[in-house]
Amino acid sequence: MVAVALYATDPAVRRRLERLAAEQDGVTIVGAADSPAALARLLGETQAEAVLAEARPMLAALLAADPSEAAATSGEAEAGLTPREMEVLAAMADGASNKMIARRLGISFHTVKFHVASILAKLDADTRTEAVAQGARLGLVML
Repeated sequence: MVAVALYATDPAVRRRLERLAAEQDGVTIVGAADSPAALARLLGETQAEAVLAEARPMLAALLAADPSEAAATSGEAEAGLTPREMEVLAAMADGASNKMIARRLGISFHTVKFHVASILAKLDADTRTEAVAQGARLGLVML
């Protein structure tokens, strides 16, 4: 059995992670956290061998050297993106078109275009590729 801690700031994402982990053979969930500080506490209190986390910057939280520093680093790296913008950025990193993103997230094509424009502005990018690259540099998406 592998002891897994879960981390997600969004309750709905946390529930999806719980379902995902519960479906895996040989995985035991030791707890869930909604902030870097809570994750640091959870890791200190349990024998977690792995962390299953939403696609957000986790390096500072996983190091858990200083929970307040982890929270500050996480906030800076997120560049002010909303949870939905984070989902759109992740889909962009997967190479999805606006139409594909709209279908995947159950939102309109127009709404996706709005989110993409907002992401480009917040990440100071001129193109989708630049936005994904900047997101990767900030730890917002994994390539």
